[in-house]
Amino acid sequence: MEDFAKLEKGDQIPQFDALTQSGQAFSNQSIVGKKTIFFFFPAAGSPGCTMESVEFNNELEAFESGGFQVVGVSPDSVVKLAEFQDRHGLNYTFLSDESFAVHKAFGAYGNKSLYGKLYRGVLRSTIVIDENGQVILPLYNVKATGHVAMLLRKLGL
Repeated sequence: MEDFAKLEKGDQIPQFDALTQSGQAFSNQSIVGKKTIFFFFPAAGSPGCTMESVEFNNELEAFESGGFQVVGVSPDSVVKLAEFQDRHGLNYTFLSDESFAVHKAFGAYGNKSLYGKLYRGVLRSTIVIDENGQVILPLYNVKATGHVAMLLRKLGL
């Protein structure tokens, strides 16, 4: 099983289309002129994903003061993401990617191993882009815990 190509520093992000947690269309055009942190996670409501999402929310002011918007991307439905956002008081955009098309385009989908069994799934990843849609920091296979603090350090925020 082959992984999807991972983005590298300097790459232009791929074209994509998705729906937000409120059902609004969201694409490359939605982020023109905005520095953006995309974080890809496997499942809204799971313990690790909830912790990571809340940590992003807790540091939202620091990211915004650095000029970044935060966008969470998961294979969950629009309805599940809206409930997740509301339940945890999260104040940023989520994208529903039930087909994994956005995950695959960004290289955040591929081979995983659990108890020696190989399968395909979401690779917890964060892709930071500049206002021109160019990758400035690609991070793949990150840990749910401590990831946000590490990202703040790497971005100098």
